[in-house]
Order: sequence, then C-alpha cells, then structure tokens
Amino acid sequence: MTSPLKSRSFSRPRHNRKIAGVCAGLAQRFGMSAGMVRVLFVVSCLLPGPQFLIYLALWALMPSE
Repeated sequence: MTSPLKSRSFSRPRHNRKIAGVCAGLAQRFGMSAGMVRVLFVVSCLLPGPQFLIYLALWALMPSE
C-alpha cells in the first residue's frame, strides 16, 4: 500500500505558475490549493526567518515538469 503523498510528484508544474512554480509544486505535492500555499508564504514572509532563501533554494532544487 502506498501513501497518498508518495503518489504525488515533487516538481514545479508548467501550468499554474505565478513566479517560479514553487508554491504550485508544493501545493500539488501536499494536496492543497496553490492559492492557499501562496497566501501562507506571503504571510510567513512577514515573520523573521529565511523564508525567501528557502524559496530560492526550492526554485533551484525542484525539477520542472
């Protein structure tokens, strides 16, 4: 039996991109809406931390579809 998370791909989709497709890829992977992940990312950027650097790293490391 496979987990539902293992059946979803971890990549940046060619469709539904706004900037680099990182939020859309994470949303697809975890079964969330891309809009919700984008809102969570923007809200998290208001807090101190390395969120923007993590976004850039995911952009570089996540394969494109």
